[in-house]
Amino acid sequence: MRKVLAERGVRRVAGVLLDLGVSSPQLDDAARGFSFLREGPLDMRMDPTRGESAAEWLARADEEEIREVIRGYGEERFAKPIAAAIVAARGREPIRTTRQLAEIVGGAVRTREPGQHPATRTFQALRIHVNQELEELEVTLPQAADLLERGGRMAVISFHSLEDRIVKSFIRGRSSADRLPRGVPVRAAELPAPQLRPVGRAVKASDEEVRRNPRARSAVLRVAEKVH
Repeated sequence: MRKVLAERGVRRVAGVLLDLGVSSPQLDDAARGFSFLREGPLDMRMDPTRGESAAEWLARADEEEIREVIRGYGEERFAKPIAAAIVAARGREPIRTTRQLAEIVGGAVRTREPGQHPATRTFQALRIHVNQELEELEVTLPQAADLLERGGRMAVISFHSLEDRIVKSFIRGRSSADRLPRGVPVRAAELPAPQLRPVGRAVKASDEEVRRNPRARSAVLRVAEKVH
């Protein structure tokens, strides 16, 4: 972000909007390997010319790594049996397609919330891991805040609790003065001023918006303003 703006002679901006949702056309294209509802190669890379595909990672990762990714990024309570099922299945044949993986996960998950496919959380976890989505977010937020002019605003739309937790924590951290150890003889006025201030409360999609666009149901918007 900083590099692209510098190339255009831009030092500060009045606003930054970060829409963290993945591209619906990518999800809906079976050839990209994101969907458990459509048969396709198990890829999941946003940029298929770079990095390791989901199939390649599942072929080499050990059971503990798979379990931790599914539990950590998918918040999946059945991560342990799913990881064991994946390792057992790849011992019989390579896992190369989305349908293969969805069937393996479906066989390992005993129950699921009404209306949610058994593989939803596992596919989310693999997508986040393959594309390093949370690491990218942690790198991007400080750049966005630093590029704002005073009074400029940053708006971030996240789509699952892991992203929202990072955004919320970042805004909170940048909205409070540096916390020194207790007993340090410094006046409050001498503390560095906070960089941001939160604007309003988190905003979620209305029932009408979710009706028009079901993928908005998990969206959360948070806004912060540059004050220093």
